[in-house]
Amino acid sequence: MTTAGYNPYESAQLQFDKVAQTLELDSGMRALLRQPMKEFHFTIPVKMDDGSTKVFNAFRIRHNDARGPAKGGIRFHPQETVDTVRALSMWMTWKCAVVDVPLGGGKGGVICDPHNLSQAEQERLCRGYVRQLYTQLGPNQDVPAPDVMTNAQHMLWMLDEYEVITGGHFPGMITGKPVGMGGSLGRTEATGFGLVYVLNGYLRCIDKPIESTTVSFQGFGNVAEYAARMYTQMGGKVIAISCWNQADAKSYTFRKKDGCDITELVAIKDAFGSIDVAKAKALGYEILPGEEWLAQDVDILIPAALENQITPAVFPRISKQVKIICEAANGPTTPDCDPLIQERGIALLPDFLCNAGGVTCSYFEQVQCNLNYFWSMEEVLEKLEYKMTQAFRGIYDLAQAKNLYMRDAAYVIAVDRVVSAVKMRGWA
Repeated sequence: MTTAGYNPYESAQLQFDKVAQTLELDSGMRALLRQPMKEFHFTIPVKMDDGSTKVFNAFRIRHNDARGPAKGGIRFHPQETVDTVRALSMWMTWKCAVVDVPLGGGKGGVICDPHNLSQAEQERLCRGYVRQLYTQLGPNQDVPAPDVMTNAQHMLWMLDEYEVITGGHFPGMITGKPVGMGGSLGRTEATGFGLVYVLNGYLRCIDKPIESTTVSFQGFGNVAEYAARMYTQMGGKVIAISCWNQADAKSYTFRKKDGCDITELVAIKDAFGSIDVAKAKALGYEILPGEEWLAQDVDILIPAALENQITPAVFPRISKQVKIICEAANGPTTPDCDPLIQERGIALLPDFLCNAGGVTCSYFEQVQCNLNYFWSMEEVLEKLEYKMTQAFRGIYDLAQAKNLYMRDAAYVIAVDRVVSAVKMRGWA
């Protein structure tokens, strides 16, 4: 899950180093925060349906928990790497801090392709993950959640295994669970909706109505789907969506110049976000190469797939019409591309703010589980919009006051909050 020439962990460290210099952090604090505090590397033997045993490599990495229990998803992906998980754990620390929820940063991953695993095999893999790691998990220690190619069912299997082993009920040990089994209303929509709350906050600041804007998405998983739903409901127009097609292992861009119908595209996508090419063509969509999402004449680009997608090599392909990049994925822009974005005057709404709606709602889920009292959808989304809008305003105001790139402003706020917690604990 790395783009040629780019290591996501090195990118995360470069971003941190820049802010550490701005904040004039001492060498001890820099050393503590630029690497994870704990790493677990382990294997999971799984009995396959055919009677054979397959061994999967897995990770759980805790970057920093000075502000509270570590929080972060578990990914299932055939190209998962430990450096990707390290980077994501660091970004989770900043993400929780920037929206000011009392959690730290962690991340997990299993090198596997769930497309090629039966439901029973996926269940055994989930339970095996917890068996190898249960002493390090829990509502007061480290709280996993769904991520790339994992879902609410996976989380429930993991919770059940944890509770079987520990002999109690601990619904707050994992989030992203099904509603009715400790899950929160609004969790499915939270990351995508949160992104649109941030985007709309910025559009209001520049006096541009959302209904006058156009977007191109990379990715059509959960985040992009719900962001696109809300964005179009508010009057915006989605011109193109790019996503991976499992059937022929290629990515395609689906374009309609008069605007994509999100409901009809959702009806022809699979559980992993792949749109059926033949059905899309029959509905009148142009089928373009996957990378063409980047070259569309739109106002806003939303990378909502994987890291390291916007690089200096592809940046010249971005249309001059693009004025905003709204990062839905984790680390979709490489650090060496940030100066090019600034030079062209494109507003960059940073990933660990834009996609923080998920972890914010996960925090809400934890609170509800601990209280054993669950809120209405309206209450959840109202709290989410408030949190996301407040976080954005703090970043935007700092960026304006100090003439900072918005990514830098977000990092300054997030890192400073973590530094304060570390100092108050006496760790550095």
